[in-house]
Amino acid sequence: MERVKFSEKELTVNGQYMTPGGPMPRYSTPVTARENYLSMLAGEKPQWLPIYYDFRTFVPQIIPDNIARGFVIEADALPREKFGGKDMFGIEWEYIDVAGGSMVKPGNPLMSDASEWHEKVKFPDIETWDWEGCAARNEGTYLHTDRVTTMWMFTGLFERLISFMDFEDAAVALIDDSQQDDVHSLFAALSDLYCNIIRKQKKYFDFDVLYFHDDWGAQRAPFFSLDTCMEMIVPYLKKIVDCCHELGVRFEFHCCGKDEKLVPAMIAAGVDVWAGQPMNDKKMLHEKYGKDIVLGIDIDFPENATDEQLKEAAAKFLETYCQDMENAPVYCCTLVMPQKLREELYIQSRKLLA
Repeated sequence: MERVKFSEKELTVNGQYMTPGGPMPRYSTPVTARENYLSMLAGEKPQWLPIYYDFRTFVPQIIPDNIARGFVIEADALPREKFGGKDMFGIEWEYIDVAGGSMVKPGNPLMSDASEWHEKVKFPDIETWDWEGCAARNEGTYLHTDRVTTMWMFTGLFERLISFMDFEDAAVALIDDSQQDDVHSLFAALSDLYCNIIRKQKKYFDFDVLYFHDDWGAQRAPFFSLDTCMEMIVPYLKKIVDCCHELGVRFEFHCCGKDEKLVPAMIAAGVDVWAGQPMNDKKMLHEKYGKDIVLGIDIDFPENATDEQLKEAAAKFLETYCQDMENAPVYCCTLVMPQKLREELYIQSRKLLA
């Protein structure tokens, strides 16, 4: 990509983006936000530091999991009272409004042993979903814009096992010699289904990044060891990642918890990007693994910060993480930030990366 030096004219506003923090101005950037981010993932130095606002999240209601889990982000919005219900496997979820998400209805797990999945798990017929209608109503607003189209996918491999068995039995199944073969066969079947869904999504939505959800940890540590993850999950996660790459789609992993010890498993699976939660030591991870996986990193700034403090926060972030964006790239994954901070990150990173 041709390098373009920063000009104050780039701050000319030519529209706005809708973001979780409200509308943000759309600058007159030398390339689109989509081009900037995808070029970075292709190994080029970006024109500026990508931030969360450069993405357009797409979570269509035609996929039952999105309604069940309480996340629908598309042109045909749903009221919260319609969230919850059955996912694509018929598992009942309850939407918890105060939490802003759903959990499986407790007390009646589908199975208690992984061997039962062959008889009890009924796979969905994805051909019955209205792919064409969904694509038509989202064209130009959530699809094919100048931002990165990010397609969310619920529910990952371990999370799906939890939805079938409840957490305790699912965790045991990963390490129980009598259940491991059945877990392998279930994950193989799930990964085939997910790849078929991804192919449909690419055909009808032509999206850029798959944002795949599978939480692996709690606040203090992962749910399982690296060895268990490498043996039981990585082969099937890699199949999903490989499917994305074959379609020209990048893979971002949504994986909550303090999962520092499992980053080698993400890398082994071919994951392109992982943001992770702030309890993870991002500086250490960037220094150790930054050449192998793109990290999403939150920016620290004081509450009720002055403009000068926001300017200093931007400078510190760039100094810490953005000195080698060709070989160890990052993006700023902070969901909501003041407009002044967003402006400073843009200006300072444009000058740094020009």
